[in-house]
Amino acid sequence: MSYLKELLPKMIQYRLARFGLVKPGTPMNLTFSVTNICQSRCKTCNIWELYKKDPQKKETELTLPEIEKIFRSMGHVYIFNISGGEPFLREDITQIIESACKHLTPGIIHIPTNAIAIRKIKKQVSGIIDMLEAKFPSVRLTIKPSLDHIGEKHNEIRGISGNFQKVIDLFQHLKELQPKHKNFHAELGTVISCWNVDDIEVISEYVSKLGADSYRNEIAEQRSEMFNQGNPITPSPDDYEQAIAFFVKQIKANMKNKVFFQKITNAFRLVYYDLAIRTMREKRQIIPCYGGISNAHMTPYGDIWACCTLGYEKPLGNLRDFNYNFQTLWNSQQAKEVRDHIRKGNCQCPLANQTYSNLLLHGPSLLKVMWKIVRT
Repeated sequence: MSYLKELLPKMIQYRLARFGLVKPGTPMNLTFSVTNICQSRCKTCNIWELYKKDPQKKETELTLPEIEKIFRSMGHVYIFNISGGEPFLREDITQIIESACKHLTPGIIHIPTNAIAIRKIKKQVSGIIDMLEAKFPSVRLTIKPSLDHIGEKHNEIRGISGNFQKVIDLFQHLKELQPKHKNFHAELGTVISCWNVDDIEVISEYVSKLGADSYRNEIAEQRSEMFNQGNPITPSPDDYEQAIAFFVKQIKANMKNKVFFQKITNAFRLVYYDLAIRTMREKRQIIPCYGGISNAHMTPYGDIWACCTLGYEKPLGNLRDFNYNFQTLWNSQQAKEVRDHIRKGNCQCPLANQTYSNLLLHGPSLLKVMWKIVRT
C-alpha cells in the first residue's frame, strides 16, 4: 500500500513532465552499464569490438568515487538494472551495488550475465548476497544468465566455445542458492534474433525443464548502445509473432496457478507482446513513450540516455560535465530537447524495459492489463 501511495503521485508527475508542464523528478527505473568490457562475440551485438579498436577508452570508465557522487545526487529509484558489457567483469560490482542501495534505495536489483567467467561470477554473487542480507535485507536480487539457444547453437550465436555449458552450470548453482536466500531469484533470458526465432518453442520447453523463476525474452534490436545499426539481426514481425505465440499460450495456460504478483507480471507481458508486434509492423509509437522521464540509462563513462536505443545519437548529457549532479543534467536544456524529440514520435522501438513503464503510464493499456488479471 505504501508503494502505491508513493507511485501514484510519480505517475501523475511523469505524465505532466512529458508535456513540459513540470520537472520530471527522479526516474523510477535506472539502468547502469557498469562496463563495456565483454568476452562474448555475439552476432547481435558489437560492443565487444569497442576496446579492441580503442584500448585506451576503457580507462575512461567511471571510478567508484565518481559513481558514488552520482548516486548521491539522484534520489530514490524503484528498479536498479545493472548492465554491460559483462557486469561481473567489474571488480567493484559489490561496492557499486552497496552504494546504489545506500543512495538510490531500490527495491529490486537485476543483473544479466553471459556466464563465461563462471568462477568469478559465483564469487561475486555470493559477496553481493552477503552484503545485501547484512545491510539491505529487503532488497530483491535477480541474476539472469543469457541463453540464446541449446548446445552448440548457443555457442555459435554468442561466439564463444563452451559458453552453453557454463550458462547451465551457473544457473544450477544459482538455483541451489535460492532456498537459503529468500530475496534471491534465478532467471534465464533469451534475445530473439534471426538466428533463433524459428526455434523459440524448443528453447522455451528446455528452459521450463530447468525450473527458472522467470524466463524473460526480448527482441534483438539495432541500438546505438550495441554499435549494431544496420546489422540484419531483427526478425520480421510475422516471424516474431509466430515465435511469441508459444509464450502467450504458455502464459495464458498457467495464469490461474500463479500468485497475484505473478499474475500481474504475466498480464503486463501479454499486453507488451501485442504492443511490440504492432510497433514493429506500424513503425510508430503506438502509445506515448516516457523515455528520459520514467527511465534513465547511464553508460560506463557517465553519459545519461533516455534509452539505450537512442543512446549515443541523442544523449541527455555527460555527468562529468555537470559536476556529477544527476538532477542538474536531468533538468538541462539538452535533456528537454531529447524528451521533446521522443514526445513528437520521432522514434519508435519495442524496447521491453521502457515499454513496461509506458504501459503503466498509459490508462487504456493499464486497463487491458487489469482485464487480463480479472479474466483469470
